[in-house]
Amino acid sequence: MGRRDNARRAPAGARAGTPGDAVHDRRWARDVRDAVRCAGVLLVLLLLVDWGAGRIALWRAVLWLALSLLLFLVLFPARVSAGQDWLASRRLLREHRVRTDLLVSVRCLGGVSQRLLLRDAFGARVEMDPDTLVHNPELWHLLAESARKAEAGGLLLCGQTALHRLSARMERETALAVFKASGLE
Repeated sequence: MGRRDNARRAPAGARAGTPGDAVHDRRWARDVRDAVRCAGVLLVLLLLVDWGAGRIALWRAVLWLALSLLLFLVLFPARVSAGQDWLASRRLLREHRVRTDLLVSVRCLGGVSQRLLLRDAFGARVEMDPDTLVHNPELWHLLAESARKAEAGGLLLCGQTALHRLSARMERETALAVFKASGLE
């Protein structure tokens, strides 16, 4: 039991090494600013409507502030980072980390917004937006390289199809980016 917990807390290369070893989501800061802007615009609009109607009061302003804060918390993006054989997703309160070289399951969850669910042999799981990988090829490269290790080792029992679909999407997005950059749209 102790070995399992130690492996989950400190995956190989997860905390050791220099800070340059980890690759982070490049769009995270922009997404945080967008969340702040959306929450701020909602607050300003609600206060303007109250002021225009002549019903502005302190208790209503506090209510609108709480509503805007709730919107910010809902929109706050996860910070995804990866290194050699690990991937982590950090929300406001907690970080989830998986060993990507020990993946046993990769699933694409549908719905309003697609999610990618990764599970490792220790039972740890990370849920993330697949667009994060599309917009950050470095993260995708680290994940795909380690997932190939897990697949070759016979650990990845569920999810080869999801990874191959994601790989095809990555190749398509890369080709589109090359065409746009060269003016061949």
